Amino acid sequence: MVELDLAADELKSVLNRLRRAQGQIAGIIRMIEEGRDCEDVITQLAAVSRALDRAGFAIIATGLQHCMAEGGRTAGDRDEMRARLEKLFLSLA
Repeated sequence: MVELDLAADELKSVLNRLRRAQGQIAGIIRMIEEGRDCEDVITQLAAVSRALDRAGFAIIATGLQHCMAEGGRTAGDRDEMRARLEKLFLSLA
């Protein structure tokens, strides 16, 4: 399993992005409750979806950066980590 024990400053932008997405989702819920136009709701859903994808990609990229920086791993460990991160990446693609 890939641990999220990354430095706080590296994840700060991810957390900010997720907080904005959280606010957008609350706004979408209000829009639906208020009976707002379908096109407006879908536009906001698409925006929050992109924000979540970007947060996921940023986490994966940070994980890749850390994995590459760790020199003490065996080739097998690196291959396993690469496969795991590739699977995570593809789950967002």
